[in-house]
Amino acid sequence: MKFIGIIPARYASSRFPGKPLAMLGGKTVIERVYTQVSSVLGEAWVATDDERIATAVEQFGGRAVMTRSDHQSGTDRIEEAAQTIGTDADVIVNVQGDEPFIQPSQIDTLKALFDDSEAQICTLGKPFDSMEAAENPNSPKIVTDMRGYALYFSRSLIPYVRGREREEWLSAFTFLKHIGLYAYRREVLSAITRLPQSPLEKAESLEQLRWLQHGYRIRVGLTDVETVGIDTPDDLVRAEHFLAAMKH
Repeated sequence: MKFIGIIPARYASSRFPGKPLAMLGGKTVIERVYTQVSSVLGEAWVATDDERIATAVEQFGGRAVMTRSDHQSGTDRIEEAAQTIGTDADVIVNVQGDEPFIQPSQIDTLKALFDDSEAQICTLGKPFDSMEAAENPNSPKIVTDMRGYALYFSRSLIPYVRGREREEWLSAFTFLKHIGLYAYRREVLSAITRLPQSPLEKAESLEQLRWLQHGYRIRVGLTDVETVGIDTPDDLVRAEHFLAAMKH
């Protein structure tokens, strides 16, 4: 199977404008993401709607593809990019442009999930290590079936552990944090970008619920590697500390 990576990167983030070009340990955030992805997949592209990002990518030797500015989601941007590139890949891996600590092992885990012919879309989950982190609505949770397919994603803490004090919940059940990394079979990517928004997606503001509610199967792999996504300037400060700790 042939895999390629496409990294959606917008300049106009409401919470952190210019985020892909923010400096992290002497390199831009987008360069760090690109380096991690291309080291595993070989072929990687940044899909952007901003010339500043495209120029920065090309300056560090990466490949960029320009896309429209009116996409509702990163998935729609990736579909346009895949069409423009004219890729013959079987699977397209979507790594968010604000995930500079995505590890090669995580991408390898994602690739292996496609050994199951039923897997249409694949993503990753990591067990939470604190109740405080698990209760954060900005960190979506995943519940899976016995074969590792997603039943539901939520910003709420699910499931409810009945008959236990809240501080005992983590020891009673493995709550899974959703890691913002997806891969789609090529034809599935084209199909899901034509779907209308679903009621669950609108309620939770989680795009993957559109796919689930329309009957697509999302296989979830497990990782024990922590990542620090960057949504706000405060997250960038946290990422600097995380990077410093990794070097020691």
